[in-house]
Order: sequence, then C-alpha cells, then structure tokens
Amino acid sequence: MSEPHIETPAEADAANARPFDRPAPEGTGTGATAPAAPGEDVLLEVDNVTLRFGGVVALNEVSFSLRKGEIFGLIGPNGAGKTTCFNAMTGVYRPTSGGIRFQGQSIVGKKKHEITRGGIARTFQNVRLFPEMTALENVMVGADAHHKTSVIAALFRLPRHHREERTGRDRSYQLLRFVGIEHRAGDVARNLSYGEQRRLEIARALATNPTLLCLDEPAAGFNPAEKADLLALIRKIRDSGVTVLLIEHDMRLVMGVTDRIVVLEFGKKIAEGTPAEVRDNPAVIAAYLGVPTDAA
Repeated sequence: MSEPHIETPAEADAANARPFDRPAPEGTGTGATAPAAPGEDVLLEVDNVTLRFGGVVALNEVSFSLRKGEIFGLIGPNGAGKTTCFNAMTGVYRPTSGGIRFQGQSIVGKKKHEITRGGIARTFQNVRLFPEMTALENVMVGADAHHKTSVIAALFRLPRHHREERTGRDRSYQLLRFVGIEHRAGDVARNLSYGEQRRLEIARALATNPTLLCLDEPAAGFNPAEKADLLALIRKIRDSGVTVLLIEHDMRLVMGVTDRIVVLEFGKKIAEGTPAEVRDNPAVIAAYLGVPTDAA
C-alpha cells in the first residue's frame, strides 16, 4: 500500500482536511453513491463462513460481498452474530470453515496486525482508548501501524525515526480535524466527552490508512443530534475513498446511510438488499418483532 501525502496542520486548514490524499470515488461527494453492479469492484468476500464455539454455531454458512466505495450495513437482533462476523474478518477468530478474501487475497489465518496493515481497520462496541494519553497521541498509535523504523533507529533517534514521527504527528492532527475534534488534540482521552471519544476511536482507525473501515455500533449512547453528526461523518469517510462496513442497532441511521444491507439472525443470513428491500422483507420484520414469518 503506497504511502499517502500528508498535509501539515496549516495545509489541512486550507484544504478542508481529508484523512488521506486519495481520490474519492466517482459519483460521491453528495452522500449519494450508485453501488457497483453485482460482481463489479468487489473489495471483500465472505464465502460460506461457519464459526463454531464447541457445540454453539455462532455463524452458519454466511456469505456476502462488499463493493468498493459503498456503505454496507450488517444488522440483526441481539445475538445474531454481527460482531462475531467482524471478529472473523479482522483476525480475532478463525472461521471453522469457509473463506474470507480481501482484494482477492485470503485473509483467513492472518494475524490481526497483518490484516490491519493490509487495509482493514475497525472500531469496537465499547470504546478502547488509552485514557491517560492525549487525543493526538491516541491517533499517533494508529499511524504507527505503517512506520518502518527499526528498534535501533528508534532507540538512537535516527533521522528516519524523526521523519516518521513528525509525519505521523501531522497526519494525526489532520485526522482529528477530519472527525471534528482537533481542538481536543492536547487533552487526555479520559477527559473527552463520550461522543468525542467515539470520534477519536474512528480517527485512530483511519490513521492505519484503511481501504475498508468496520464500525461496530458507533452510535451507541448517542443522542439524536450526535447521531445526525455521525451519519454525516460516515458519508464523509466514504466520500474520502474508504469503503465502510457498519454494524448498528439504530435502524433510522442504518436506513439513512447505507447502500446495501445484510441481515443476520441466529448466525444465519436471512436477507440482503437495499434498505427499502430489507425494510419490507417479511423475514426481517419477523426477526425484529418476534413474530412468525407468515404473520409478519
């Protein structure tokens, strides 16, 4: 993955900072993108993935694919297997069977840091920050994923180490500006509001220079105004050239921002389609309302 151009804070002010110097997909910029035709520009493929924990089947032959430049929703009732699917994609769990391919290459069995370096970043249901580090330092941790300085160079503070550290700092500030919390750059993470901590976690994930960003319930605990701001941020991320995979319980947010949706229930895929198609699907209505399919 090529190293992006990094703007200084002053340049970011002038250019209305984007997370990295990467062209946005055609047709984006207004928050409305036309998904690619089936089979076109596939970025991630989940192919008949099954994941068992002893006698419990957490995922049962789940298949779907993400296309470049879209916002893709993964939804379902509590316990449906959504986060388990995220964990299988990001190296936390290894599937019992089936395949997962990213940009045409299998990522099954790869370590978490290898998957991150390869272009997949994620956030978590519960905020995971370094509470005593500043917001800027937290984002710099993400930027370190692509540093090439050796331990020796870091110990002796060689020129390459200084260059990478300076570049990482500039880029981290740019990302804080991108998510709207650059004014908190010098504050320790524990002193940020809950909403600011969520944005900080997104900035840190973006610092790894992902092609695919996986957001696990980013709106949890948000008020309506914060959710509206988050919706705008997700579109902004997509418009910057990053494909987004979203787990979220807030159906209004999901229906308002996604291009396509997959629905899981008890570890199985029960529906896939546009937000309108999924909203009117009897199996989805039954899963969320707890009524038989023929009564939905």
